[in-house]
Amino acid sequence: MQRRTIAPIFLVGLVLLAGCLSAPLQATTDGGTDATTATNATTISATGTGEVTADADLAVVSIAVTTTADSADDARGTVADDVAAVRAALTDAGVAEDAIQTTGFNIYPEYDYSGQERELLGYRAAHTLRVEVAPDRAGEVIDLAVGAGASEIRGVAFTLTDEKRAELREEALTRAVDSAKADADAVASASGLTVAGVHTATVGGSASPGPYPVAYAEDAARASSGSTELSPGPVTVSATVQMVYEAE
Repeated sequence: MQRRTIAPIFLVGLVLLAGCLSAPLQATTDGGTDATTATNATTISATGTGEVTADADLAVVSIAVTTTADSADDARGTVADDVAAVRAALTDAGVAEDAIQTTGFNIYPEYDYSGQERELLGYRAAHTLRVEVAPDRAGEVIDLAVGAGASEIRGVAFTLTDEKRAELREEALTRAVDSAKADADAVASASGLTVAGVHTATVGGSASPGPYPVAYAEDAARASSGSTELSPGPVTVSATVQMVYEAE
């Protein structure tokens, strides 16, 4: 009796299993799109670059006050006095206090290694300032700083304010997208297709400043009969987009 009962049940299980194996398997995305269809979708990839060039609207002047003294405290005190004088000269000329920032400060011993034993020569202190002004005031800042006791003008960078940079980048991105779309349309037309929409987009890009003229304190001091004049270069803001379009 038990053998006759088990056999039909076993046969029914085999039939059900065969039915499950014969049913087609389908995978769908969260949105319900058939995964096979999505995988086989036709796409066109294109990279576009856009550039916008404009005059710099910000100058960044790097100023250093340095000195050497017999003791670290003497070096620190001398530099502190000279930096205070430089700050006062700049603010008296209308440079905003928050436009003058410290970017570096250090004190270290200097040695003479020419003999068998090193010999302490003194202590060197350096205080570096970053000054942001309009480009046409960069030369004036150099003259004021050197006249007030600055030891070096370590560099001048002509660049863009954040507001101007954002404005130009938006325009550069628009040009980059237009460039990528034109290339995609050309490829689609040559392939007998049309661009149906954007599948993905990736954004990159950078801003390329103009040349960095560099002036040193002694160069500015030589122009005792006149003011320091600098010629800022243009700034180019570029943007790159990598687009993937759906085509049909």
